[in-house]
Amino acid sequence: MAKKEEAPNMVERFAEFKELKNIDKTTMVSVLEESFRNVLAKMFGTDENLDVIMNPDKGDVQILQNLEVVPDGEVKDPNLEISLSDARADEDPDVEIGEEHTKEIFFEDFGRRAILNLRQTLQSKILDLQKEAIYAKYKELEGKLVSGEVYQTWSRETLLLDDDKNELLLPKSEAIPGDFFRKGETVLAVISNVDNKNNNPKITVSRVSDLFLRRLFEREVPEIHDGLITIRAVARIPGERAKIAVESYDDRIDPVGACVGVKGSRIHGIVRELRNENIDVINYTNNPSLFIQRALSPAKVSSIHIDEAEKKAEVFLHPDEVSLAIGKGGLNIKLASMLTGYVIDVYRESAETFDEDIYLDEFKDEIDGWVIDALKEIGCVTAKNVLNTPRQDLIDKADLEEDTVDNVIKVLKAEFEDEDDDESQVEEEG
Repeated sequence: MAKKEEAPNMVERFAEFKELKNIDKTTMVSVLEESFRNVLAKMFGTDENLDVIMNPDKGDVQILQNLEVVPDGEVKDPNLEISLSDARADEDPDVEIGEEHTKEIFFEDFGRRAILNLRQTLQSKILDLQKEAIYAKYKELEGKLVSGEVYQTWSRETLLLDDDKNELLLPKSEAIPGDFFRKGETVLAVISNVDNKNNNPKITVSRVSDLFLRRLFEREVPEIHDGLITIRAVARIPGERAKIAVESYDDRIDPVGACVGVKGSRIHGIVRELRNENIDVINYTNNPSLFIQRALSPAKVSSIHIDEAEKKAEVFLHPDEVSLAIGKGGLNIKLASMLTGYVIDVYRESAETFDEDIYLDEFKDEIDGWVIDALKEIGCVTAKNVLNTPRQDLIDKADLEEDTVDNVIKVLKAEFEDEDDDESQVEEEG
């Protein structure tokens, strides 16, 4: 009796495994049936005349062997045929020659070796099933945030374990410079690649990917998560500095303010996670001139000339602003180029030229703010930028009325004429 309990117990153990690993019932039945069939085929030479009926709810299995009834003394293959007298003796008294007789066989009757063989086959298939499930799960999660506990660190990579003890690999090249992990520490990363070479899933995670920065903002800024604010571009030099361009589809929402949070509450958490990586958040615009100016922040641009065909931009700045535009180690201009997609060349304006020019913001008393904003949108941030731009371009590109443009030109010209008159008067008095 003890021997007959081994197979049902094994099915029950598989049912327990299924609960732990979230394997659905259909797959469980399929794997069990296939495992039984593989072992039975080796024992009988074929499984074509066998019906394997699984009952996972009860934890048992029924095996039926379908045999052809042949005259007594003419059985050539007992695995395929049964004599008439044996068939009638086996609770089938009305069976005739040429008909099929179904006989129930008990797997445990074949001995311990057969049961051991079945157990090994089943374990092998379960392992394959586990690997396929891990691959499928993480393949769907590529590009998503994941956390893992540090299990071991080597010179070239760190091994993390997720909540289900699945292995996640963080190569040194995908770690932020300055990352140092202790065993047991929880590490946050983004799933960068999942492959399944030779049915051996390999899950690689990254902390230097632009996606990592995006996902952190999505986690910390509800408006991004809810789709009210969109991340339009990201540029990043891991561990050093990053720029992120955001846009709001709701005029009532300030995208930069929402990302930074009250007193920097939202962005501080991200900066800490990135090992104090400085992050500039700017308003996105589809106007390349203005976008480049914003990307070069905190530097103030005097004028800009763009070559759309070559994707190049010549930026002119006051001498005091040049170092800000370039940034420490050239990081600011490099990130601005990465963010905008333009090759940016910085030029120093002469002090004399700059001193003679005036920022448009200085004319708010005479020119409406929305008009100044429209002009700045097309790259005209100073009075001379406007005066050096063809009148028709100001009308078309800034989408302003002719009268409005003429008024702006009149105000700006008057300012410089007044300055010239003052200088002439000083000379005459002298």
